[in-house]
Amino acid sequence: MVYGLVGILIAVVIVLSIKIYSLKRSAKEISKGFADKLQTDTNTLIDISSQDKDMCELADSINKQLVILRKEHLRYVQGDAELKTAITNISHDIRTPLTAIYGYLDMLQKTDDAEKQARYISIIKERAKMMKQLTEELFRYSVILSEEDDIKTETVNIGQALEDSIMGFYGALSEKGIVPNAVITENKIVRNLNKAYLSRVFSNLLNNAMKYSDGDLDITLSDSGVITFSNTAKKLSAVEVEQLFDRFYTVEVARNSTGLGLSIARTLVERMGGTITATYDEGRLIITIIL
Repeated sequence: MVYGLVGILIAVVIVLSIKIYSLKRSAKEISKGFADKLQTDTNTLIDISSQDKDMCELADSINKQLVILRKEHLRYVQGDAELKTAITNISHDIRTPLTAIYGYLDMLQKTDDAEKQARYISIIKERAKMMKQLTEELFRYSVILSEEDDIKTETVNIGQALEDSIMGFYGALSEKGIVPNAVITENKIVRNLNKAYLSRVFSNLLNNAMKYSDGDLDITLSDSGVITFSNTAKKLSAVEVEQLFDRFYTVEVARNSTGLGLSIARTLVERMGGTITATYDEGRLIITIIL
């Protein structure tokens, strides 16, 4: 009887020893694997030899955190690259009109010709206006990014908001030789949105049309609530269209912009729970919004 109990105890000790050894080995594997993953640029995850349920759950939990950490690191790296690009673009965009202003001020001081003075002043005003637009665009973008995620919403008639935006830009579009062709459903399309955000989105898309349109602009609101802005833009390419929503991306034909307009539109649409996409088909730029 005593020998039987001793045998059982010995067996238990052996099993526990094996268990403890396995757990210690798994802990070392997790520790070494975690250190390796932090030091190397790899998408591989921690792998352990043990089949112990708790240790497997621990490794799985750490792997999930590693995935999140890598995503945050990637966002940081991309953000750093974007910031450097932004500084370069913004410096160029602001320096160009500033250099022109300085040059025309110098010429203004050197001439007594009233006609030349008037022309120089007109150019200086235009360049100053350009700088004002650039700085305001940057300010709006920084404000939007700093706003809290919880936004105030209300019931909004999308068709009415779209009509109001088009009418507000009608004069500016006409000056560019663009007559908007709007087809808005008679059905009342209502969504719970932030009205100011929606107005900003429409304004940015209309501004975008003034930059890239070859003279036409079709705007539609379907019965299902899908909104499209489309226009001929033969100077663009499919590659450029794919980058239009990127922060600080600019196309040479629109150098008087920081490239933030469509990025702001995308940020606001996504905050309202919607989607916005751009496609390029047979020379036409088509921007689609689903709210």
